[in-house]
Amino acid sequence: MTKEEIKELSTADLKERLAQMEKEYLQLKANHAVSPVDNPAKITSDRKMIARVKTELRQRELNIK
Repeated sequence: MTKEEIKELSTADLKERLAQMEKEYLQLKANHAVSPVDNPAKITSDRKMIARVKTELRQRELNIK
């Protein structure tokens, strides 16, 4: 998902995706703690994508006020 795609989504969709992404991220971290993941760079990319979504949600929150 690119920054442009994030901006096109509605706030409700972003919140839903954020919850799903955080759940998948935590599961990936837990799996990696038990046994190495095939692509450990995915952990970093997932964390950054979560940050991008949170940033967009915060910007929308500030623009409403």
